[in-house]
Amino acid sequence: MKRTFIYNITEEQNDKSILEFLKNKGFSHHIITALKRSKESVICNNECVYLNRKLKAGDILKIFYNESYSSENIIASNINLDIVYEDEDIIVINKQKNIPVHPSIRHYENTIANGLCHYFKEKGEQFTFRCINRLDLDTTGLILIAKHGVSGCILSEAMKRRNIHREYAAVVYGMTPPSGKICAPIGRASDSIIERCVDFENGEYALTHFERISYNKGYSLIKLHLDTGRTHQIRVHFNYIGHPLPGDYLYNPVYDKIDRQTLHSHKLIFSHPITGENMEFTAKLPEDFKIFL
Repeated sequence: MKRTFIYNITEEQNDKSILEFLKNKGFSHHIITALKRSKESVICNNECVYLNRKLKAGDILKIFYNESYSSENIIASNINLDIVYEDEDIIVINKQKNIPVHPSIRHYENTIANGLCHYFKEKGEQFTFRCINRLDLDTTGLILIAKHGVSGCILSEAMKRRNIHREYAAVVYGMTPPSGKICAPIGRASDSIIERCVDFENGEYALTHFERISYNKGYSLIKLHLDTGRTHQIRVHFNYIGHPLPGDYLYNPVYDKIDRQTLHSHKLIFSHPITGENMEFTAKLPEDFKIFL
């Protein structure tokens, strides 16, 4: 995948080297090394330059990034993808239920990654799969995909710094308080590789904020966001306070109303990795939630 980045240098960036400028923009060491090795990848005022070149206000800096490799081990499969937004740098997808994000032994060809590989193959473009926020198999809603290495490293760093706001919707048993927070450390359950539990001795700090949106016939619809991103955090925390999610195969395997956990990635807010523009996306509640509303 080829991408050209054009920067108009301002007074604030005067006398900075191109190397420093790119680091400040979020270019990783790996990508900068690749630029050094590639001829005519760094152009300033229509002149091929080195990364130690000092920038001046008014300069026009062009970076030509060519990502020639792709996710060769991922099989291209024609999967219907609900693409909410796409530009040169990112894709936002509304993931449906029972579709994994990544291939695995049990799900080798029917994942979001397989679908995207087919999507770009049809367009004749190279593509490496880089998912920024991962969702469980049964969780629906918004996922963010980086289309190349530059947007990938910038968004991954934003994720680490908790600068990508993720809001979830969930249905839980019982009437929750109108709002609140759950602060309880989470660790691995002693007798399971997958299962997690609240563990005040050995668990890691975990904090979940929630607000009840509605209550109907024994079920609360809530919206929530996380200060931390522990494995199964939402499911573990609400099970811990006595409001488990229906259809949760690990923590509450009751399927009389729904055949999967009632968790939906409802909203994503983040800064665009290249333009810095504020991006906000929402995904309406899935059809199988309506039985609880």
